[in-house]
Amino acid sequence: MSTAPLLVFGAGHIGRAMAQSALAAPGAPPVHVVTRQPDAPDGATHHRIDAADEPALAALAKTLPEISGLLITTGTLHTEAYAPEKTLKALDPQAMAEVYRVNCILPATILKHFLPRLPRNTPAFAAALSARVGSISDNALGGWVSYRASKAALNQVIRTFSIELARTHPQARLIGLHPGTVATPLSQPYRGTAPTVFTPAESAAHLWRVIEGTTPEHSGNLFAWDGQHIAP
Repeated sequence: MSTAPLLVFGAGHIGRAMAQSALAAPGAPPVHVVTRQPDAPDGATHHRIDAADEPALAALAKTLPEISGLLITTGTLHTEAYAPEKTLKALDPQAMAEVYRVNCILPATILKHFLPRLPRNTPAFAAALSARVGSISDNALGGWVSYRASKAALNQVIRTFSIELARTHPQARLIGLHPGTVATPLSQPYRGTAPTVFTPAESAAHLWRVIEGTTPEHSGNLFAWDGQHIAP
C-alpha cells in the first residue's frame, strides 16, 4: 500500500462522501482532508486550512512531498448574498467576482501547489468538481452566467494545466468531474426538475468509477458522473 496520501480539498457533502469511500476501500492510501470545517471524516488526517490562504497551502505542500492523488470538491452556487442569475439584469459584478474566485481561482491555486506533488514516474490523478453547465457548446438555456462562466474558466484551467502536467508527470492525469444533481444544500433550490437526484454516497461511487477508468490520454477533459465526455 502506498504511504503517499490521497489529498481531498473540501468536506462538504460530496467531498466527505468521496473521502469516506476512499477510506473504506481495501488497500487505499491514507486520506488527508483539507477544509475550513472543524472536523473531517473519521480516519482521515484533518488539515484545517482555508484554501484562500495561499501561504498555508504552500506550507502544507512542503510537508507532503508526494501525494497519490488530488481531489478538489470545493465550490459555490448560491449563498444568502447571491443566487444564479435568471436574466442579464440580475448580474451583480461583486457577486460574479466571488463566484469566480471560489469556483476557479481557488482550485487553480490548489493545483498550482499540489500538482507538482504527484509522483513523476507512477500513475496518479488529480480531479476537480466542475459542472456540465460550464460547457459553452452545451449551453442552450442561458441564465446562470456567473456560475457557467466560473466553471467554463475552471475547465480551461484544467485543460491548460493538463498540458504542462503531461510534460513533467507523463503517467498522471488531470480531469474535471460533473457529479450530476446531488442531494446537497447547494442543489436544493434547483433540483426540482432533475430527472435523477443522487445521494452524496451514490455520487461519490460514480465519480470514483470515472476517476479509476481514466488514463493520461483523458487528461484535460471534463467527464460526467456516468463517464460521458462533456464537450467544451
